[in-house]
Amino acid sequence: MSDREIMEYDVVVVGAGPSGLAFAIRLKQLKPETSVCVIEKASTIGAQILSGAVIEPQPLDALLPGWRDNPPPICVPATEDEFWLLSKTGARKLPVPPGMNNHGNVIVSLGALCAWLAPQAEALGVDVFPGFAAADNIYNDDGSVAGVRIGDMGVAKDGSHKPGYTQGIDIKAKVTVLAEGARGSLTKQLIKRFKLDKDSDPQGYSIGIKELWQVPAGRVQPGKIVHSFGWPADSHTYGGSFLYHLDKDRIALGYVSGLDYSDPNYQPWEAFQQWKNHPSVKSLLEGGSILSAGARAIVTGGYQSLPTVEMPGALLIGDTAGLLNVPKIKGTHQAIKSGMLAAEHLVANDLNPAGFDAKLRASDVMAELKKVRNIKPGFKKGLWFGMLNAAWETVLGGASPWTLKNKADWSSLHKLGEQEEPKRDYVQPRELPPRDRLAGVYFAATEHDEDQPIHLHVSDTDVCVTKCSVEYGNPCTRFCPAGVYEIVDDEAGKRLQINAANCVHCKTCDIKDPYQIINWVTPEGGSGPNYQNL
Repeated sequence: MSDREIMEYDVVVVGAGPSGLAFAIRLKQLKPETSVCVIEKASTIGAQILSGAVIEPQPLDALLPGWRDNPPPICVPATEDEFWLLSKTGARKLPVPPGMNNHGNVIVSLGALCAWLAPQAEALGVDVFPGFAAADNIYNDDGSVAGVRIGDMGVAKDGSHKPGYTQGIDIKAKVTVLAEGARGSLTKQLIKRFKLDKDSDPQGYSIGIKELWQVPAGRVQPGKIVHSFGWPADSHTYGGSFLYHLDKDRIALGYVSGLDYSDPNYQPWEAFQQWKNHPSVKSLLEGGSILSAGARAIVTGGYQSLPTVEMPGALLIGDTAGLLNVPKIKGTHQAIKSGMLAAEHLVANDLNPAGFDAKLRASDVMAELKKVRNIKPGFKKGLWFGMLNAAWETVLGGASPWTLKNKADWSSLHKLGEQEEPKRDYVQPRELPPRDRLAGVYFAATEHDEDQPIHLHVSDTDVCVTKCSVEYGNPCTRFCPAGVYEIVDDEAGKRLQINAANCVHCKTCDIKDPYQIINWVTPEGGSGPNYQNL
């Protein structure tokens, strides 16, 4: 028997993102006597949330009807959309695709939005606990999910207990709601244990890398939204940028690379920096300074990759379920809707998750994903086929009689020399900061106690210096945006060095490693990036 301290709630929510907080708020609105707690691994609510983000406000209107009277700190109404195809030095303006028209939407910082939502949940009686990392699921005797175990605090790298050691508590609940975002570590265990993905395609992901800039007065047109595709991605690499004009002379910008890329030498962070130095972007940023930066995986598998979202004692909502609409580049409205739907389902069914999967699939959340299900997979055949296919699917409203398949992102890398890859001009002179990935990590304000167990578990490091080195040239040293993985050659020979303190919790390594031997687990609660307004 465990002698851990136990806390009991009716419902425990893992993750204080938009889906988790919307769920907690809606549950308390409908059934105030229900006890609910939300746990969050970041040191403060919103500190590890990163998104574009332009949101469709209708779900927020439904959740908190008076929210516009007291909006979140960054909330800029969208004014105009532009869509560009870039070449190395030029740009061509194209018509804005129908799904990307942002009339009536608002630009927000998703981190600031969540920090604004949390007190509203607390005002309804929800217990919100930042700085507590859910390290494991716990189970009842019948195998159903019983809640979560909070990770121990004060454990040294060698596993010994430091002076401030505190054993993690068990939070038991009738229902556990997983709202961990893309590639949640507990969700990953549950999908495997309950075979939740047996009837769906593998999930797909992209990596989004973002910076928030302060620029000289007069350049920003608040509410302007610019998306681009083309350079620096070649026609076989899914990639594109966003550039959002905020208030107070600030610009949010970022670059998204599909993690189904095939070239082992591709570097998502470098592609982003390259794009920033394109004449059309550079002129906006010159003379400005970076306020904050970070990276996060985005879930892009859509309709055909949705796992079963219920299991005995638990359910999945938001990005942890995979509800992002790729052509719209939006998931927040889907996250809030799924959270509200889950709360309504539990209240109507005496806190029993059974039936939620069918309810979600019959909802407009799923109808929206079904319409666009073939757009992202179409780009696997190259940019131009993808564009034609997207136009076709848009005209038909997704009524094609077929559904294209998704493959696991880790399986898409070609081995070195298997096919000719494009020469990538990453080393061109780049005048805008940051100079390298480590300088970028500084702007993520990431903090980990160096003397704690490494939270990136590589099950066989020999593979890294033998097989992977030869077959793929160690792509982990290139796809990680924070320089966590290094191959070091010293007197003892070649070895993998893991600079875990740099980690910004983006999960790319867990997703893209071609041997699937990297397992991302939660570090000590409160560790990781401390994003400001991302």
